[in-house]
Amino acid sequence: MADSRPQAEAVRTQALNVAGLGKRVMLPTGELTILDGIGFSIAPGDTVAIVGASGSGKSTLLSLMAGLDVPSSGTVTLDGRPLSALDEDGRARVRSEKVGFVFQSFQLLPSLTALENVMLPLELRGDADAETPAKAILGKVGLGERLGHYPRQLSGGEQQRVALARAFVTQPSLLFADEPTGNLDTHTGQAIIELLFDMNADAGTTLVLVTHDEHLASRCGRMLRLDSGRLVDG
Repeated sequence: MADSRPQAEAVRTQALNVAGLGKRVMLPTGELTILDGIGFSIAPGDTVAIVGASGSGKSTLLSLMAGLDVPSSGTVTLDGRPLSALDEDGRARVRSEKVGFVFQSFQLLPSLTALENVMLPLELRGDADAETPAKAILGKVGLGERLGHYPRQLSGGEQQRVALARAFVTQPSLLFADEPTGNLDTHTGQAIIELLFDMNADAGTTLVLVTHDEHLASRCGRMLRLDSGRLVDG
């Protein structure tokens, strides 16, 4: 019988390991397969783009990798933790400890200021001092003078800078970015991408970027291509 220990050790040393991942949902017309048999590994510090046409399963795959949704089959191991072995609270703990998010729609809380939005994940994690690192990273993204502004008082680009600050303030080992420039004009989007890659390089974070933009995807060290729920390249 083959010794499975080297394989298990390899999974533990990956930032992310996906094996046989599938997602199916029941519709009135029958079962719909969104993802089928997806498998790959991402090493710590890698920058990886997941590309594909609209409806190819990119965002569903991201949700499964982050433990925001549960697969119909297969496994996701995040930083050595098999997400399928955890309940919802356990997956939430892993996310708070290990994962940062940047979304197309910014996902800022409108009732909180820029500073309060960035402090929130630190407060939820129970950090004794959330304000000092939040102020520091907002200064780093160029919003040191906008700490007391609410999202409605900020431009789209400024809101995404707040979102970047919030994503990196917890010093995550893995960052998921879902179409981070989708709601921005070309010039603003380019500035946000430069900032994202600069911050990611400084922090040594593993980056998984979901995008339909081939030019943006080419900035990453590796590309995974989905087509109709299957991995066809990468």
